[in-house]
This record gives sequence, structure tokens and C-alpha cells, in this order.
Amino acid sequence: MKNIWAICKKEIKTYFTSPIAYVVITVFLVLVGFFFYSLILWFNSQSLQMARNPYYQQQMNINQMVYSPLFHNISIILLLMIPLLTMRLLAEEKKANTDELLYTCPISINQIILGKYFASLFVLVVMLLLTGVLSIFTFAYGNPETVPILSGYLGLFLMGAAFMSAGIFFSSLTENQIVSAVLTFGALLLFWILNWASYSAGGIWKAVLNYLSFFQHFDDMTKGILDTTDIVYYISFIFFGLFLTHSVIQSRRWR
Repeated sequence: MKNIWAICKKEIKTYFTSPIAYVVITVFLVLVGFFFYSLILWFNSQSLQMARNPYYQQQMNINQMVYSPLFHNISIILLLMIPLLTMRLLAEEKKANTDELLYTCPISINQIILGKYFASLFVLVVMLLLTGVLSIFTFAYGNPETVPILSGYLGLFLMGAAFMSAGIFFSSLTENQIVSAVLTFGALLLFWILNWASYSAGGIWKAVLNYLSFFQHFDDMTKGILDTTDIVYYISFIFFGLFLTHSVIQSRRWR
């Protein structure tokens, strides 16, 4: 655990002593803020229109009309941002020819991977926590339900963690950070849109494509619905991504 923490601290320092984390977090917050502001304006305009009819006014739900679409927008932004955070984790070591030194030192491969992975998770948590500031306004001027918001953030964290496990895997395959980012984005986008392909599929293939899709498992969480199937899916994806990364490094270590 000590070795994992040492690598994690080193990677976190690298993130925040270079422009990487600051640029990604700033762009992320600007985009999230724009979508939040747009959704709040739309919600207010709908509230004013429905104020004349008490029945329709009771149907107004800030969680469904603001937070649910906001969480979906954030997930798409993460799809774009996370490859930029993970592209350098292992590719940079290979390009600088420090990977051999790292892999031959008395630290296990698992410790190396987990140290770098936890560092990227730290940045993800910082990003999500900063967006939580937006909720201050909704709680101050509205009455949103807490459980769907917390469930949505849990879904964002699990999805982001899954994205990063794929990112660190592709970073282990190449020394080119741009190639790593593009491969990560392409793979994540494919898993995101698999449920679209399920519309034209039938039988068991429809069920398989729906299960493999990120969107299918994330959608319920934005509505406050927690299903162990969704949690198991993300944890399995994370484990598989880290396992593939371990396999790539292990094969390179014994060459």
C-alpha cells in the first residue's frame, strides 16, 4: 500500500504541476456550468408557464427536468475529457524510456497500475466535487430530492472510473499520447452507442448489446434507481481494463 501511495502522490503532483489538470478541469467546469445554466433557465420558463395551472405546476420536477439531463451531459463531457487525463499515464513512461526502470524496480506491476489509476481517480473526484457547488443554488431556491442527485453522482463516478480503466489500458499500448487518447475515445464511444445498435437487433443480441452499453446502466442511476446489476457492470469493466493493462505490462516486462 505504501508503494501505491508513493506512485499515486507522484502522479497527482505531475497532474497539478503541469497545465493538464487545470486545463481539463477548467474546460469541464465551463461546459457543465453552461449546460446547468441553460437547463435552469428552461426550467424557470416552464415553471412560469405552468404557474397558471396548479395541476401542471405540481408535475414540475427539478430532478427530472434539470439534474437527469445534466448528468447525461456531464457523462458525455467526461467521455471527451478523460482520454486527455489518462493518455500520458503509461505512454509517457515508454516515450521517455523510463518504463524499463519502472518495471524492473522492486515494485509489483499491480502497485504501479493502481498508483497511477488512483491518481487519475483523484482528479475525477475533484472535478465532480466542484460541480457539486452548482447544487447549492438549486437547494437554496428549490426543493430537489437528494437521493436521485447522489445516485446520479455515484453513476458519474463509476462511469468515469470505467472510462479511466480503458484509458490506462490504451496508454499502456503505445508511446504516443495522441494515439492513446484517440483509441480511448473511440472505444468508449463504441460502448456508449451500443444500445443504439440494439434497436435493430433481436433476440439475445439485443439483450447483450444493451448490457454492454454504458448508457443503459447509467440512465437508471440519473433517476435515483440503484440496481446491483449496474454497479457490478461498472466494477467488472474496471477490473477487466486494469487486468488488460497488467497483461500488457507483464508481457513487456518479460521480453
